[in-house]
Amino acid sequence: MTKTACRLYLITPPEIDDPQAFAGILKEALAGGDVAVLQLRLKGVEDAAVLKAARLLGPLAQAGGVAFLLNDRPDIAKECGADGVHVGQEDASYAEARRILGPKSIVGVTCHDSRHLAMEAGDAGADYVAFGAFHPTKTKEAKTSAQPEILEWWRELTVVPCVAIGGITPENAAPLVRAGADFLAVSSCVWEHAGGARAGVAAMNRAIRSALE
Repeated sequence: MTKTACRLYLITPPEIDDPQAFAGILKEALAGGDVAVLQLRLKGVEDAAVLKAARLLGPLAQAGGVAFLLNDRPDIAKECGADGVHVGQEDASYAEARRILGPKSIVGVTCHDSRHLAMEAGDAGADYVAFGAFHPTKTKEAKTSAQPEILEWWRELTVVPCVAIGGITPENAAPLVRAGADFLAVSSCVWEHAGGARAGVAAMNRAIRSALE
């Protein structure tokens, strides 16, 4: 299957103790190759800490042409000047996020392994839908398990972009790329890469290019 594009969607570690120190790690990661999106995902953290991290990390991403999204919090996304927000099925609704951020911001929606949820999100105007988890993941307890076939179905149905998420690594990425994922959402395989975050991004980009050959 020939495909024209698939890009990296980078999610921050679930905990960032020192945003200033992490900023240096993020710069290294972004120097490793193509990254389309950076999502700041901090759960169970006070709003002030999320806002502080967003105001520091967001401009670093945006300066490199990387879209900066907040997980779950359209209100903080608006306050810090983020490019948009990603919402789950138990977070703020798509409608609420769109109302807060307006028509020009990015709003993506988690759809798990559900074709129905994806169609609802697409019809509502979501900028992308996210399917997963395709593999076991260390960053969160996956509620559903998805198969590459759902990506193939989505690409045949609509032009709305889709994100594949869940335990994706350079070793298992190829079937998802070939099935039609527009973006691969990754976290641990970059931040915990033995060679550092820059090497982790480079490895994922090599895997994407290889899958497209």
